Amino acid sequence: MKILTVNFLTCAVKACKTSPLSFPLHFKDAELEQSDIEYNPTFLQNILPRVDWEALKITANELGFTTLPDSKPEPPPPSISPDPDTATDDSVPDSTDEKVLRDLHMLLLEMEVREGKMVCGNCGHEYKIKEGIANFLLPSHLDKE
Repeated sequence: MKILTVNFLTCAVKACKTSPLSFPLHFKDAELEQSDIEYNPTFLQNILPRVDWEALKITANELGFTTLPDSKPEPPPPSISPDPDTATDDSVPDSTDEKVLRDLHMLLLEMEVREGKMVCGNCGHEYKIKEGIANFLLPSHLDKE
């Protein structure tokens, strides 16, 4: 399960839907694996506005990634030129921004939780992760709450 995916998940227990403690889910006994994925700054520019930065910082800290900046980086939008022959890429970030974007790429896209659990901060329900896939099926007694 990619770290990016966790930023969009919340507890599936109905009683937790209104609780702010049900997001983000917290990792427990997580076994991480890193895979090489081609760096794609355009993807990062498009996904960053959708990422809940505070939740990502919590998740990253729990997994031992403590170098995220306090505020979400704001990559510049790509420039659009009416003539493709004269188009310039003004969206190339400076070296500091580039390092932050590469670190985010590694954390969000290359890091994967292969085994472990995600735990709801509200009800404590544990969602097992096996071979990179989280099981969100609830036992019948939790599904009806």
